[in-house]
Amino acid sequence: MAVYLHDIPLPEAKKRLETALREAGLWQVLGVETIPLDENALGRVLAEPVWAIKSSPHYHASAMDGFAARAESTAGAMPSAPVTLRFGTQAAYLDTGDPLPDWANAVIPIENVEPLDEKGGIAPNPRKPAAIRIRASVTPWSHVRPMGEDIVATQLVLPAGHALKPYDLGAIAAAGHVSVTVARRPRVAILPTGTELVPIGAELKPGDILEYNSLVMAAQLKAMGAEPVRFPITIDDFEAIRARVAEAAQTCDLVLLNAGSSAGSEDFSARVVESLGELLVHGVAVRPGHPVILGLLDNRTSNLDTRNSILDTRISRIPIIGVPGYPVSAALTVEIFVEELIARWLGRRPAEPPVISANITRKTVSPPGDDDYIRVVVGKVGEKTLAAPIARGAGVITSLVRADGLVVLPRGVQGMEAGEAVSVQLMRPMSDIERTIFCIGSHDVILDLLAQHLSGYDRRLVSANVGSQGGLVALRRGEAHIAGSHLLDPQTGEYNLPYLQQYLPGVPVKLVGFVQREQGLMVRRGNPKAVHSLQDLVRDDVVFINRQRGAGTRVLLDYHLNLLRITPKQIHGYEEEEYTHLGVAAAVASGRADCGLGIPAAAQALELDFVPLFHERYDLVIPTASAESDLLKPLFELMQSQLFQNAVKALPGYDTSIMGTLIAEVNTND
Repeated sequence: MAVYLHDIPLPEAKKRLETALREAGLWQVLGVETIPLDENALGRVLAEPVWAIKSSPHYHASAMDGFAARAESTAGAMPSAPVTLRFGTQAAYLDTGDPLPDWANAVIPIENVEPLDEKGGIAPNPRKPAAIRIRASVTPWSHVRPMGEDIVATQLVLPAGHALKPYDLGAIAAAGHVSVTVARRPRVAILPTGTELVPIGAELKPGDILEYNSLVMAAQLKAMGAEPVRFPITIDDFEAIRARVAEAAQTCDLVLLNAGSSAGSEDFSARVVESLGELLVHGVAVRPGHPVILGLLDNRTSNLDTRNSILDTRISRIPIIGVPGYPVSAALTVEIFVEELIARWLGRRPAEPPVISANITRKTVSPPGDDDYIRVVVGKVGEKTLAAPIARGAGVITSLVRADGLVVLPRGVQGMEAGEAVSVQLMRPMSDIERTIFCIGSHDVILDLLAQHLSGYDRRLVSANVGSQGGLVALRRGEAHIAGSHLLDPQTGEYNLPYLQQYLPGVPVKLVGFVQREQGLMVRRGNPKAVHSLQDLVRDDVVFINRQRGAGTRVLLDYHLNLLRITPKQIHGYEEEEYTHLGVAAAVASGRADCGLGIPAAAQALELDFVPLFHERYDLVIPTASAESDLLKPLFELMQSQLFQNAVKALPGYDTSIMGTLIAEVNTND
């Protein structure tokens, strides 16, 4: 009977797997093979050291076009006292790479030679003169590549365990080899299971889930140096899954069983492992990725005689890892458990991502009993390196696409305060971080458009949607380069300016116009609830979805509700919040709500109808220090670009007439 979800600490889970693999003789290189030395050897891991068979070069070679000579014969040569050498006996012409004659020990570059004919004039053929005249002496072995300059026969060229790079292939060839001995690539079976799964490209209906975990895991395995083998989807049937696992174990070194392995009626993974071998772990205290399974399969193979009678049965052990079904959990499980195992089987060091120190931008809560892997985006604002947490859901695959790195909070730590120093395991080069613009504040879909266009200017735009007020707070803390804001002041009817003194004391800023845009109610196609105004929100049959507290859209809504004397308690769904316009649109499109306040571009994106209500100004608030930096120069160039403005105007509900206009330059010390 399977033991369900008894979470154990991550180090203990890894230790159990390592111990079992050591006992089975599987904590080592699985095998070796000799392959031709060609481009297909790239990335393979050497199973044996490469020793030079030949020297390179294997003779004394001329390093340039010129004349071979004895250095001693050039002694005393000066501009005022040239030396003449006879061609054939004292000098011989060489092209670059030609072998040096036995009698010579230097090469005189052709540009330093005056070729002479028999009468002492300039020779018609500079490569076959009667003599040469030189006006400077040369030292022994000058302009010569001596034998073994690059590689000396018998020297170590590359050690075992080295993953071959392009230049390595040339060095191995230069050392006289035509083949290399490398570690055999482990074959890893990937078995997606689930009745709800459908292949990529299938027509989706409610309840269907696209099966792309196997695609992601196969790519991860290939990058690690393994050979992935993707099996077709298996439905939730114990015998079918058991048969597929047994089949995979016949030809592969590792089985990844991708299934929902949390406790429940359709949890077959642990039972399958128990029925075919030994269950080591079911449940690891790591987030995301709790329901991980670790085990060993007993792979039985029989030796038959000519009459198909069994002579003996041998049992080999094959590791199996039950990988959770959520995409982020699946990907991180492969990184946490599989990378080290593949490295061991290939004889290389496990991958070690670069680690930098940064300050977390907001308070983060973590389960005290888990190792918590937090995805972050990273950027530099002034002298600060900042890590901003992004979506943590185990099903949000785009969080890994957007992530610049991971912050790992060990079990026992319940969270971090804003500004606390953390270590970040980088997932992209530091050069990308250096060219990153941090935009924190109000959400608008054109920020994605801005990011796309900025990539052509060698800049990355990373945006975090925390609302207009949250963006101003981030600027005050020095945690962003720019903030999108559309805060309406109920007293003056002015946008953004009245809030700068309140939220940015002591921070000189520029308020730059970005767009004028529409706001209105997003409703399902055909507007089935006949919602046409804010007054309709008080109806009992209408469910509303709101933006988060501090968002400019929430401020705009509250301002107009107050004018209409409508209280939040009268609106069903007022307390339900989303952090972006697209999040509101998705809630309406999915039927979670009947309507929500937002922008027409978000309604169009999810095929909703739009009821226009208001016009507002959406500005960029930029600290003066950032505005005058080289990092943001492309942003101002782009805002003046007709190409970008036309791209924005192609979306519904936008007016770009104020784009790039300096509305105000505010020194909040005044």
